[in-house]
Amino acid sequence: MPKRQVGEMSLDPLSLDFALALLDRIGVLVFAISGGIVAVRAKMDLLGVLVLSFLPALGGGTLRDLILDAPVFWLTDGWSLSMVLIGAALAFVFAARVEDFKPLRWADAVGLSLFACAGAAKALELGHSVTIAVIMGGVTASAGGLLRDVVADREPLLLKQDIYATAALLGGFGFAMSSRAGLSFEYSTLIGFSLAFTLRACAIHFGWSLPRAK
Repeated sequence: MPKRQVGEMSLDPLSLDFALALLDRIGVLVFAISGGIVAVRAKMDLLGVLVLSFLPALGGGTLRDLILDAPVFWLTDGWSLSMVLIGAALAFVFAARVEDFKPLRWADAVGLSLFACAGAAKALELGHSVTIAVIMGGVTASAGGLLRDVVADREPLLLKQDIYATAALLGGFGFAMSSRAGLSFEYSTLIGFSLAFTLRACAIHFGWSLPRAK
C-alpha cells in the first residue's frame, strides 16, 4: 500500500496528486458550508456556525483517527482549518444565496467520494483489513454530517434520505479492493472515487434510495 494519502499535495500543478488534494480541499470547504447553513437555519450565533461548519468538514476524519488510534490529521494541516473558517464565513454572510447554489450538491458528492477514499487509505496504511478500511471510508465521509445533525438537535438525515453513506461505503470498498489487488494509489483512488461519485450522482439525479421496511 503506497504511503501517500489524499490530503498530501504535490507542488506540481499538473500531477494527479495536486488534483486530488485540491478536490479534497474543496470537499472540506463544501462540507463546512453545509454545516454553516444548518447553523444559520437554526438561528445560531457565529460560534454555533463555526462549530457546525467544523463537524461535517473534519468530524468524520477526526472520529476515524481516534478509532484507529492515529494522530488527528487537522492538528498538522493548516489548510483544512482554513477551509473550515472560509466555509463558515460564507455560510454566515451569504447563507440564502449559497443554499440555493445548485452545483453545491454536486461538489458535496465530490467531497464525499474523496473522503471515502481517504478514510479507506488511512486504514490500509495502518495495516487494517479491507473490512475496516471500508468502514473507515464510510465514517470519514459521512459521520461528520451525523454529528452535525445531533448537535443541531434535528433528526439525522443520514440514514433516511437518498443514498449517501452507501455511496461512501462503495467508494471505500472500491479503493480497498483495488489497493489489495496491487494497483497504485492513483488508480485505486480513481476507482473508489468513480464508484462513490457515480452512485451518489444517480441518487441525486434519479432520486434513488434504499428499500425501506413497510
